[in-house]
Amino acid sequence: MKIHEYQAKDILRKYQIPVPNGVVTQNAEDAPSIYEKLGTSVVVVKAQIHAGGRGKGGGVKLAKSAKEAKEIASQILGMNLVTHQTGPEGKKVHTILIEEGMDIKKEYYAGITLDRSQGKPVLMVSTEGGMEIEEVAAKTPEKILKETIDPLLGLQRWQASHLAYSLGLEGDYAKLAIKFFLGLWQAYDKEDCSLIEINPLVTTGDGRVLALDCKINFDDNAAFRHPDHAELRDTTEEDPLELEASKYNLNYVRLDGNIGCMVNGAGLAMATMDIIKHEGAEPANFLDVGGGANVETVTNGFKIILSDPNVKGIYVNIFGGIVRCDRIANGIVEAAKNVEINVPLVVRLAGTNAEEAKEILRKSGIKMEVADSLKDGAQKIVKAISQA
Repeated sequence: MKIHEYQAKDILRKYQIPVPNGVVTQNAEDAPSIYEKLGTSVVVVKAQIHAGGRGKGGGVKLAKSAKEAKEIASQILGMNLVTHQTGPEGKKVHTILIEEGMDIKKEYYAGITLDRSQGKPVLMVSTEGGMEIEEVAAKTPEKILKETIDPLLGLQRWQASHLAYSLGLEGDYAKLAIKFFLGLWQAYDKEDCSLIEINPLVTTGDGRVLALDCKINFDDNAAFRHPDHAELRDTTEEDPLELEASKYNLNYVRLDGNIGCMVNGAGLAMATMDIIKHEGAEPANFLDVGGGANVETVTNGFKIILSDPNVKGIYVNIFGGIVRCDRIANGIVEAAKNVEINVPLVVRLAGTNAEEAKEILRKSGIKMEVADSLKDGAQKIVKAISQA
């Protein structure tokens, strides 16, 4: 689950991690009074959406007076902000954060996420603050410094110290950075985060080290431990189809292609998307209906997929292990009767009673093609949409 910058900074405050003073509002009329309240000659007006690159898109601007703060707030609130992470459709800005301006001495990057190759969290820092970390990794990977964290022991002080001094920080700045990194680990660990990213982490002319921006993602698998996190969810920032799918416990992620995929199991879903791309087409979604794959889940899956206007065909690729293929086939037939499927449909079933399942599908009277293999199914759906 993603949250807004201002919400992420509230979490940092819980762990005594320094952040700028700021006030959140949804009304441009509040901007002048907020400017006066912050008491600095310059404030920063920041759009609050679940996407990076806001500054490049015009969603982060400086204001040097109360009047200018109101003007900028009026421009940003209600705008359709387009960044490299929103896609061309952009996102509408409903909320802004107005913060005190900083006397920035130097910008850095700091972040904690899970290194899946090691199965452990890793704290990454870089002197290239303000840049996309992916760009730094691609062009100058040597500028990213890492410390792997033992989840049982937590981030050790010597590790935080090593990173702070490796960034070239000295004296009080180094001491504050060490404290910052240790606090960041506490926030990541205690809040069950999948990502905490501080970009930029800054040192200031008056001797402070603080998080100028913050991005936090929570691990949804740990949501039961954090009922308070539910209050931070902003459904207006989520894809409507992904939100609808979550109501039926379907794992759905919308993509940019035109072939809808309905699969059981995350690994098979990834392989299905890969084979579609290999055949020269693009998947329209990731959809894992789970091991049950019954009439209800398949029906809801069809409805979600067909709600995407970009979908020109559907590839159902299901392995019958826990549930026999003949039962899955009957479920697909019943679901297809409940939903108007007006695009080409290809179904591939493998596993227990797969041959019986194919006969059920062929005799169903439902307009579909039955595939014999993963590759055969991909080729058939790609050919079908090209001929449609």
